[in-house]
Amino acid sequence: MGSGRWITRRASAAAWLLAAGAAAAQPACDKPVYLTLDTGHMGVAPLIADVLKRNDVKVTFFAAQERTKEGDGSLGDHWAGWWRARAGEGHEFASHTWDHTYWRADLPDGRIRVRPSSGPDAGVDKVWTAAQYCAEIGKAAQRLEQVTGRKPLPLFRAPGGKTSPRFLAAMEACGYKHVGWAPAGFLGDELPSESVSNAALLAKALRDVRAGDILVAHLGIWSRKDPWAPAVLEPLVKGLKAKGFCFATLREHPAYRDWIARSR
Repeated sequence: MGSGRWITRRASAAAWLLAAGAAAAQPACDKPVYLTLDTGHMGVAPLIADVLKRNDVKVTFFAAQERTKEGDGSLGDHWAGWWRARAGEGHEFASHTWDHTYWRADLPDGRIRVRPSSGPDAGVDKVWTAAQYCAEIGKAAQRLEQVTGRKPLPLFRAPGGKTSPRFLAAMEACGYKHVGWAPAGFLGDELPSESVSNAALLAKALRDVRAGDILVAHLGIWSRKDPWAPAVLEPLVKGLKAKGFCFATLREHPAYRDWIARSR
């Protein structure tokens, strides 16, 4: 064997042993939580990205094409580079429907009543088939894949978390499993700051979050006068880590990982 080949193999073996040693030095976390972030006005999106990167936290983003403070919507061209950067950092993505379309009711004929909160029909009740709602989920997923270069997870979050058993079964039949959140995982950034302070929301989350919980917050809420993320996100992340929690994406969640694997 040539000396050059022997040196290369020895270097490769040494690198493998170093990597294995580093992995062994970091004990597996048995207290995972799953932070998910839905789109919003995007005004705090750069700050949120900085906090996640600084604290080495990976999340799952649920994206819709919502009105934003800057640019042409949360999935528009203005924010495409932001989404691409998050993909490069290892975050996961899934659909929040294209026009942030709420399920409103199941109808006797099998169709569903819906109401978009974004787009040209915002605030207008519509009657759709299940296939139409599936296409609405798929439209956001396709845009996410276009801007990130990564295939989104076969999951979705219905706006407001509003669903019915029949609706969920229909969405699973077309390939999308719904993701809600834990009671303690509602981080409260949609609540009025006049009655619920950031300090109170932080204290509640640090007190009540448990291992396995799915947490939810947003990339900016129009109605909250004292923004949540600048005050709460980093102290929450640091506080949960100090209590022994770690952060994982929904790809690793026991309720979804088999579904995701089967959908490849």
